[in-house]
Amino acid sequence: VVRPVLRRFEGTNALLPAVIIATVAALAAAVLLSLLVLTIFSVSPIYRFSAPKPFAGPDIYNPYEGYKGELKRACFHTHSRVRSIFNECPEWADSVWADYRKLGYDIVGFSNHNRLTRHPADTSLEVNVYEHGYNFFKFHKLVFNPGHMHLYDNVLPFMVSQKQWQLDYLSGDADFVMMNHPDRTILATPRSMRLLSGYRLIEADCNISTDLLKWDEALSAGHYSHNLLSDDCHDSDNHRKIARRCSWLDVPSARYEDIAPVLMRGDFYSMRIPDFGNGDWNVKYRENANLPSIQDIGVKGDSVFVKLSSPARIEAWGQNHELLAEVNSDQMSLVMEEDDPYVRFSAFFDNGVVLYTNAFARYDASVADSPYSVAPHKVNVLLTVLWNLALLLIVLFLLRCLLAVLPHKKKETRPTVEQLRFRGIVP
Repeated sequence: VVRPVLRRFEGTNALLPAVIIATVAALAAAVLLSLLVLTIFSVSPIYRFSAPKPFAGPDIYNPYEGYKGELKRACFHTHSRVRSIFNECPEWADSVWADYRKLGYDIVGFSNHNRLTRHPADTSLEVNVYEHGYNFFKFHKLVFNPGHMHLYDNVLPFMVSQKQWQLDYLSGDADFVMMNHPDRTILATPRSMRLLSGYRLIEADCNISTDLLKWDEALSAGHYSHNLLSDDCHDSDNHRKIARRCSWLDVPSARYEDIAPVLMRGDFYSMRIPDFGNGDWNVKYRENANLPSIQDIGVKGDSVFVKLSSPARIEAWGQNHELLAEVNSDQMSLVMEEDDPYVRFSAFFDNGVVLYTNAFARYDASVADSPYSVAPHKVNVLLTVLWNLALLLIVLFLLRCLLAVLPHKKKETRPTVEQLRFRGIVP
């Protein structure tokens, strides 16, 4: 399209200046190059997903089995300044660590994008984690203790298969993976939440809503995960960004060898916190030192229960995002009927704090250790071949267009005798 236009005006400075010709060619080349990159980073298999199956079984999975209340406050999703031209945070890791320590945090994971960051104070407290994903849809994942760094990403992961492929290859080379901020992820549709599996953790509240709808969509489809909340902080010196979401782990130490089993088991709860003081740091420090907590939680017979340190509006949520019960008290107990696939609690305190428990879910203890499983998703060979073949053809076409748009050195040709005689150069 562009090349014939350029040829038309070659040598006609009056119609189109050379600078405009060069500009048009450069813009065309940029567009073609962008499309080329987009196509190359769209490669993926196409899956045939199995139908969702709600949790079922004679037993109730209790993520808080043996709950001791030895709580450590944690933030696993936060950023720091790195030695790169691209930075998402103005503070270095040591400053971020100091800021979190002043607010009562015991565990901080520096999950910078596609980069592992060492703990600035004590390497024994290091959580080997990074945030994967630079795609435009913000489908990001936290990768815990990876074997190596995976940089490949689908730039526009509009298909569920592309998202599932990422979860597969990331979790296959790590201890476990967390799905970040689905509320802010473009095309995190109800269908995708019902189909995706392979992640152990989910960041169900990213300060948009307290209803945790995306998590409920996944749980209702039989995809078990734990709700791990963190700030996703990009500026620890900003009172609006720090100490807004956290998780409380029932763990004996802040070392990863103790943390990892707790995260896998689900023996923790998460919290959404107001910006106490609205800029008054003394108020923020004081209120963060006096947050409510869970005194006891678990399963008794066929009932699930929670006991809090202070009264709140406690809600019990279940299958298909249904509100099962609600009470204003410091405790709640609910019978899980045989046809109740799962139950989770949310507690809303008068000071604005919101507390979320992990889900109690039906399963068969004689078959599995927990309700967690990776739903079968077989590769559709025909569609996979057709999809990636189409991408290859698009790449070849774009390369041809790109070569046509780029400037070419004109081949010098000698004039013929007739041309020289016509110009009067030769007799």
